[in-house]
Amino acid sequence: MDPLQHNRRAWNRASTGGCVWSQPVDAATIARARAGNWQVVLTPKLPVPRDWFGDLRGKDVLCLASGGGQQVPVLAAAGARVVSFDLSDEQLKKDREVTEREGLAVTCVQGDMTDLGALRDSSFDLVFHPASNAFVPDVRPVWRECHRVLRPGGELLAGFMNPLVFLFDDDDDDDEDEDEDEEGGAPAADASLVVKYRLPYADVEQLSEAQLRDKLQREDMLVYSHSLDAQIGGQIAAGFVITGFYEDRWFDDSWRLARHTPIAMATRARRS
Repeated sequence: MDPLQHNRRAWNRASTGGCVWSQPVDAATIARARAGNWQVVLTPKLPVPRDWFGDLRGKDVLCLASGGGQQVPVLAAAGARVVSFDLSDEQLKKDREVTEREGLAVTCVQGDMTDLGALRDSSFDLVFHPASNAFVPDVRPVWRECHRVLRPGGELLAGFMNPLVFLFDDDDDDDEDEDEDEEGGAPAADASLVVKYRLPYADVEQLSEAQLRDKLQREDMLVYSHSLDAQIGGQIAAGFVITGFYEDRWFDDSWRLARHTPIAMATRARRS
């Protein structure tokens, strides 16, 4: 079993199934972006601060593991020269469909986010990397490759998951009856959240054989957690200076843990 190719197939299936990260933007969104009215996300909900981008017109932007017809065409419509680099055939296909529909010039490259060998050194002003590195076992090569392909002074905008979300067993999350108070009102204290896994987490190491077999058969993504030392410290070790940070929550309260804590975060980092 090749975890990388499994995740490629899993993302292809999710993309054709219309997952939230695979719903292309419409023509009105592109028209607004062309007029200077646009926003994109690195994490579930909060738009990235516009001052993190500066003036995009004429900038070379790498959208890393950001396929799906969402961020890529918006940044291109805002004036950037965009390369979309993604593992999933279907996610790249959606980028192509939107950019061709809207007459935007975007280059699509298929590959592994830990190996950007197809891209030249110092060839980008900005790397836009939404929360997606939970699908690779080691995030440090991602940061090193981002540093290599950025020009001096270039910016890395990256989203990633809060490591603590991987501690808990959420298997019973859909049982709402157990999650209401005695009068059937607001959710109770979520006593069913159980610390079960050690960090850093990896499906391939901590699921039982039966659980892993079922996950592979369903073609669900294999996931990995990364410590803050790897996520933030890894950027610093690669040669970046962190210049911005924020946290974000889940789309809604359907995820028990997300009722209590932010589940994702984003950094802005400059290649010094």
